[in-house]
Formats: sequence, structure tokens, C-alpha cells
Amino acid sequence: MKLKSILTVAFLSTVSASFAQEAEAPLQISGSADAYYKYDFSKHANIPTSFASDQNSVSLGMIDLALKKTTGKASFVGEISFGPRGQGQSILPEGGESFHIQNLYASYAFTDKFSMTAGFMGTFIGYEVIAPTGNFNYSTSYLFTNGPFQNAGLKASYAFTDKVSLMLGVFNDWNVYTDLNGVSHFGGQLTVSPVEGWTAYLNFLTGKSVGVAGTGTIFDLTTAYQISEKFKLGLNAADYSVTDDNGGYIGAALYPQYAFTPSFGLGLRGEYFNWKGAQGADDEKVAAVTLSANVKAGGLTFIPEVRFDNASAEMFSKTNGDPTKKASQFSLAFVYAF
Repeated sequence: MKLKSILTVAFLSTVSASFAQEAEAPLQISGSADAYYKYDFSKHANIPTSFASDQNSVSLGMIDLALKKTTGKASFVGEISFGPRGQGQSILPEGGESFHIQNLYASYAFTDKFSMTAGFMGTFIGYEVIAPTGNFNYSTSYLFTNGPFQNAGLKASYAFTDKVSLMLGVFNDWNVYTDLNGVSHFGGQLTVSPVEGWTAYLNFLTGKSVGVAGTGTIFDLTTAYQISEKFKLGLNAADYSVTDDNGGYIGAALYPQYAFTPSFGLGLRGEYFNWKGAQGADDEKVAAVTLSANVKAGGLTFIPEVRFDNASAEMFSKTNGDPTKKASQFSLAFVYAF
């Protein structure tokens, strides 16, 4: 009996120690807050990309709060946001409500190489993201605006080596918590890191979306190379097509960035974007150049920015309201990360 009691105590002590070891990882809290002023030189809210849409106004972006917890091989991420950027401007309203969940998912690492994740996740497609802390420019690209923002689903990831990994998954329709036509999309991501400082992501996503007359498929390349300590070069290229000649888009954006000091950098985004005409209609094209500075002070980043867009069709407005092919704007944003 005494031996049994000793073994029982030892077992319970081991379990308690193991549990304490698993639970000792602290809850991680991070997030951001942002606001901006934008002035379009035609005095109209001309450029139709996401966020920074208010003309001649000091306006809100969002406050974003992310929670992350890891216990053993299991982890959880929850991210919520409040404000226009993280609500109606990035997630389509459902049932008359404007939701504000950016991420809500759990992961389990079965081995050092293989893991699975389920829930509502920021999309794996594209270069730019919703949270302003993830972008050098404050205004966003046409590629970002026209691509998915979030994908709810189940995905599995396997790391073949420290330089090559593959993700495959099944997903809901773009940007929805609930898929109205069932789990409707299939996608994947091949990640390659050929040399230190350079990573490339080859992405695809295909499926039938509600309200779209055909099956849409997007192929996307996202890559960034830290060429030197000061110079970084990024690239995003994508091709989205809907079957039966129902439109889509194709485009590319280049992101050279140079850090003159740890607290000051300049970045340029040059983008070409083409909306594919549906059912024989003409394509519409736009070229955009955005120059942004990042001025950092602690957790605060000031982003002064100028942008010039030139389209093949008269999709913008002049000061007097007449249509024009050109638009330009200035913005000043602050983003605080914590």
C-alpha cells in the first residue's frame, strides 16, 4: 500500500509538473491603432481601393487587438477590431451586422513538421494585409482590394525542410463566417526560402462563390527579398479568372523599400491592374504609383504618402465632376503598434 501511495503521489506530481510546464507559456497580447487624413486633389473620394476612403477628413482606421496562447502542441489565435477599417470596410456585413472578427482559429502541431489549423483566418493570398502594421504603404493596392481578405476553413501544413513547406486546405467562400453554398473552395500554398532573407509563396484558391456565374480560380505569387540590411524588394502578382468568360483580373505590384535609418524609410509601390471584361466586354486597366515614408518613434509610425493613378477608362472624377482617367491624393496616417 505504501509503495502504491508513493507511486500515486509521484504520478500526480509528474502530471502536475507537466501541466504546469505546458501552461506556463504566457498569453500574448498585441495590436494596433490607426487614424488618417486624406486629401484627393480633385476634391472627390476618387481612388476605389480599400481603407483611407474619406475625403478631406481626419478619420478613424481601427483599433485591433490580438490574443495568442500556446499550450504544448496546441495554440489559439483570436483577433478583433473596432472601427471602419476592421469592420464594414474589410468584412462584408452579414444579416445587417458589421462583424469585427479578423482571426479566430486553433492549431495543433502533431510533429515538428506537420500541423493543422481550423477556423477563420486572414487570407494566405496576396502581399498586403488588413492590419496597417503589416504594410509599408497606408493606402492599399488594387490587388488587395479585389482579392480575398479572409478564408474560413481547415488546412494542413507540412514542412519538408526548413526551406520548403506545403499547405493544403478546404475553405468557405471569400470573406464570410458562414458559407451559403457549403464548403466551396480548395486552395494551397507552396513556401520556398531559397536563400537567407528571401521567401516566396506560390498560392492558389478555386471554388464556386455565391452570386458569381462560374467557378473562380486565383493564382498568386507573393515574395520578398531582404537584399541588404537597408534595402528590401517585394513583389505580388495574381491572375483571377471566372469560367465561361465571366471576368476576373490580372495584375502585379512591385515594392522597393529603403531604410535610411532605423527610424526613417521610403517605400514605393508601382502597380499595374487589369479588370477582365466579362462576356466580350473591354478590359479596364489602371496603373498606380504610391510613394510612402515611414517615420518611427517608439511604437508610433507616421506615414506621409502621395499617390497617382492613371486608368484606361474615365473611372475618376475631376473637381467639377466631369469624368477623367487620372487621380491623385495625399494622406498622412499614424499607426501605433503594441
